[in-house]
Amino acid sequence: MTVRERIEETEERILAPYAARAALSAGRARPEEPCSVRTDYQRDVDRIVHSKAFRRLKHKTQVFLQPEGDHYRTRMTHTLEVSRIARTIARALRLNEDLTEAASLGHDLGHTPFGHAGEQALDELCPGGFRHNEQSLRVVELLENNGQGLNLTYEVRRGILCHTGDETAETLEGQIIRYADRIAYINHDIDDAMRAGIITKEDLPGEIVRVLGGSHRERINTLVTDLIRQSAEGTGLRMTPEVAAAMEALREFMFERVYRNPRAKGEEAKAKDALKRLFDYYVRYPEKLSEDYRLSLETEGLERTVCDYIAGMTDTYAVQKFNDAFVPAWWHVK
Repeated sequence: MTVRERIEETEERILAPYAARAALSAGRARPEEPCSVRTDYQRDVDRIVHSKAFRRLKHKTQVFLQPEGDHYRTRMTHTLEVSRIARTIARALRLNEDLTEAASLGHDLGHTPFGHAGEQALDELCPGGFRHNEQSLRVVELLENNGQGLNLTYEVRRGILCHTGDETAETLEGQIIRYADRIAYINHDIDDAMRAGIITKEDLPGEIVRVLGGSHRERINTLVTDLIRQSAEGTGLRMTPEVAAAMEALREFMFERVYRNPRAKGEEAKAKDALKRLFDYYVRYPEKLSEDYRLSLETEGLERTVCDYIAGMTDTYAVQKFNDAFVPAWWHVK
């Protein structure tokens, strides 16, 4: 018996009856020989963590554009927080932690530079619109690995795609990502907004504090433990109505006070304009695309390829390319 087979046997014994089992995965688009020491879901975790798209998340905006200070979240730290919350929930419900971890680590691989401002800009420009969850799926299915994709399992791909939007993942593990993502971003965005002086602890509505707690730790603990208690029977994921309503009210508070706050978002109009100008530039001069993207022009089309290229940029790389295209360089003698 291989190490992988022992792990799969352990999964059969200890996981809940309704949990996903790696041995019963619907598989990959391109069949592969199984690994001797890792299950298919464990291999997917490794493929995502070792991908270029994952490494780029450390230089992509979460909420604040290039904040001064080392303690603000990036898209990378957000992803790691989602992963930890998701695994805690999966472990408590006796679900498959490896599947949960893979989907959570991959859920934002398709996010643009400059956060949701970048997503809005590309949504106006790309044929058929742009949604970061769909782009995340496109990254793992097509764009990574020199156009070969990561060839992830069906269940991981569905968890990535369905973490937002109208579709629901078939597995409970995939469904956890939607909850973990919202729990993470609402609460760490509060933390960052307080650090930035956009809001104070006293600004949080009293009824929300009464239900969820007044501190970062208390709010996350309330949301996670309530979800676990209400979902313990395996018939679906849910929260008590009171806690679910408080979380939604907290999200609405963040939209009103932070996500649409001119002080916090004052530079986003510039960011959107920069991406729009870059899009027009590369459509006009496709020879300026990097070589690996130029290779996909024939199969993917010009505008789709330009969209993929810009979506994959980090904040700093997008600024660099904007400067290269539109800011005159100082002349010097060679």
